[in-house]
Amino acid sequence: MPRFSISAFFLASLCCSTASFSGPRLHCELTYAGTTQTLEATAVDDPYPVPSVDVGGRFRFKAVMVGRGAQPDYIKTYAYLDTNTQPVLVQQANYYPPFVAGPQGQRLTGKQFVYAGPVERELQYECVLRGVQP
Repeated sequence: MPRFSISAFFLASLCCSTASFSGPRLHCELTYAGTTQTLEATAVDDPYPVPSVDVGGRFRFKAVMVGRGAQPDYIKTYAYLDTNTQPVLVQQANYYPPFVAGPQGQRLTGKQFVYAGPVERELQYECVLRGVQP
């Protein structure tokens, strides 16, 4: 009986982990001042509640993938300069279907370099779209 329980637990875990990775995912690598962080975005119905993330205390970044199913309706990325009063939008990019991803995903944005602020700080980012179906 314990052997069956372990096998059943392993199978259930495998099914749950597969289900959690189904559907399109946007994987972004953000680099500022030599430090890289990752951001994973999944599809949403409403883009407005999606929060931006802090990047090194100088920038904020937001990636939004809208739409359910095998193909997102659209993807938008936003880069902001974080100022004393409020974040200031310095770059917005829009991406529309058809999205085609190979085994490693689709390099959606390419390597982006964003410069902002009084001394032109540099934010680098690149996003890859994974899990889309034709």
